[in-house]
Amino acid sequence: MGLSAKDSLHLKEALQVAVVKCSERCLYQSAKWAAELLDALPDPPEAELAQTTAGESGTYVHPAFVPNVDPLEAALEAQELNKYLLAKSYFDCKEFDRCAAVFLPDSLLSGLLSAKQGDAETSKAKAKASTPLPSEQTLPNISQKSLFLALYAKVISGEKLKDEDSEMIMGPQDLGSVVNKQLLIVSRFLERWFAERKTDDGELPASQGFLEYLYGMALVKEKNDSAALDYLMQSVHLFPWNWGCWLEITNLIARVEQLNKIAPHLPQNIMSFIFHANTAVNLYQQGQDLAASLTDLLNIFPTSSFLLTCKALLNYHSKDLLAAEQDFSNLLALHPHRLDSLDHYSNILYVLNLRPKLAFLAHLCSSIDKFRPESCVVIGNYYSLLSSHEKAVQYFRRALTLDRTCLSAWTLMGHEYVELKNTHAAIESYRRAVDVNRRDYRAWYGLGQTYEVLEMHAYALWYYKKAAGLRPWDGKMWQAVGSCLQKMGREKDGIKALKRALLADSYYDSTASSFGSTGAVDRMAQMDPEVLLQIAAMYDRLDEEEEAKAYMELCVAQEDGGAGGADVGGLADSVAIHHDSPGAGSEDEAEAAGDRAAGHEGTGVTPATSKARMWLARHAMRAEDYATANRLATELCQDGVEVEEAKALIREARSRMELGSMVER
Repeated sequence: MGLSAKDSLHLKEALQVAVVKCSERCLYQSAKWAAELLDALPDPPEAELAQTTAGESGTYVHPAFVPNVDPLEAALEAQELNKYLLAKSYFDCKEFDRCAAVFLPDSLLSGLLSAKQGDAETSKAKAKASTPLPSEQTLPNISQKSLFLALYAKVISGEKLKDEDSEMIMGPQDLGSVVNKQLLIVSRFLERWFAERKTDDGELPASQGFLEYLYGMALVKEKNDSAALDYLMQSVHLFPWNWGCWLEITNLIARVEQLNKIAPHLPQNIMSFIFHANTAVNLYQQGQDLAASLTDLLNIFPTSSFLLTCKALLNYHSKDLLAAEQDFSNLLALHPHRLDSLDHYSNILYVLNLRPKLAFLAHLCSSIDKFRPESCVVIGNYYSLLSSHEKAVQYFRRALTLDRTCLSAWTLMGHEYVELKNTHAAIESYRRAVDVNRRDYRAWYGLGQTYEVLEMHAYALWYYKKAAGLRPWDGKMWQAVGSCLQKMGREKDGIKALKRALLADSYYDSTASSFGSTGAVDRMAQMDPEVLLQIAAMYDRLDEEEEAKAYMELCVAQEDGGAGGADVGGLADSVAIHHDSPGAGSEDEAEAAGDRAAGHEGTGVTPATSKARMWLARHAMRAEDYATANRLATELCQDGVEVEEAKALIREARSRMELGSMVER
């Protein structure tokens, strides 16, 4: 994907307009996002730029500073300029109630709320037709820009009061039930405002898109997701450059099917393209199509910190940790003072056990801003790697004090409480993480692990299934499901889940290097010996000896990296495959898997392969195949595992062979 000089100029102007309009309405995060994207857009060559702007007069006015095209709105904005500047200065000084009171006095808002609460039937009628309020409670005739600023200040004021009223994190009174009391006022006001503007045929006149965004946010908090999505979709059609609105839509999308369903109804521009790629990454999708989309976007915005983060997270979710670590390292070199998403980077360094890099990252974050939630999470991860779990919990709690919606902090604090054997606190942490984001598979998986420790296997199985539903191609999730089913005595269902785990790992291995990274480890032929041993043991308990033997042999074969005559793709015959990830089981992938399997190095001797070898040796003894039993037992002696029992088997096998030779004579 490439842009001409003219297209590049138009995109630059659109992003400049976005920065100005979002800043005017104090949507600082959206303004920052647009400004960073604008900075990552390369300047076209001077010759092309001169040719593109040749027709412009010397009195050119940038679109960001052109008066409102709606004459009524332009007149109102000009009339309110003094008040608007006063209100915005109050907002910038964090005096949110004073900001709102400039345009919307408390008496007006409280009167509107009491009128709504006192007459439920009137409230229902307002949704269908405009019902005039008493003259003293009519809505003020102010511009949309001023109205948005005042109502948004009310929302932020409510969030501030909510944080002040909340109890200490994980304290005895911290039930997570404190709500933003201003949202009801804002929601009722906007409901009234939209109802008054609606024409007889139910259509709304042209708007700027920001009030739709604010109403959508309020409806999300009221758990009215369908209506919220409608208003948010209207907002991105009216003004597609408000990234905060796109993020609200992302948070409402729970599955890929839902994303694909709304995609045709989105505005067809580059923002929709960025939204689709970001949402797919948040839904843990992988594949060449998504990688190609991000590559195309990075060709337009080569140094965009946001897109580089999406690329790193794509590799992270694809289990290509080395490539993800390299991506975050490059991102940090490009933007050394940027703290956004560094909590994910610290997770990668933790898993890779790169303590020096994690220590450097913790010192860097602390020196930039020690009171950012991301900084606290990074430092907490560092202490966790040092096994200082109490200090890690302290920093995760500090991150949550700064931002109670910090998902990483809730989940990681749950992990720390598991290490500290505080299962009650761990369960509560994971539950709060799920409340923040129901797509967080780590929290669901953590709940399953905690209930499994408590030997409440029915609960554990339910949570494991939730995690597996979010990550259907993650073998670890299905292995947990299979193990839990095994403990519940459901051997056949457990076998199916564990076979699915083998298929899931093979899928991730085929997509691990989405961006052509050479650091990915090819494990296509290296099926997990532990999983193979579990499957074989369950077949053995079901008295299906031939199946058990086949999987035991396959387990031993992993030492050399060979498939032992088994076809990984053949497992699909006994597993119900979900069609929720691309490329599941195509012929081309099966051929590629076979090619990769041919050159694999293997796992070497592991406890699982040694147990499988011992089982095979005993099976050979029962089958009177003493030569095979002798060979397998001799290999066990060389492995140094269960040597005494192996020596006893060797003695017994040799005596049986000698006895057999004497009988033949």
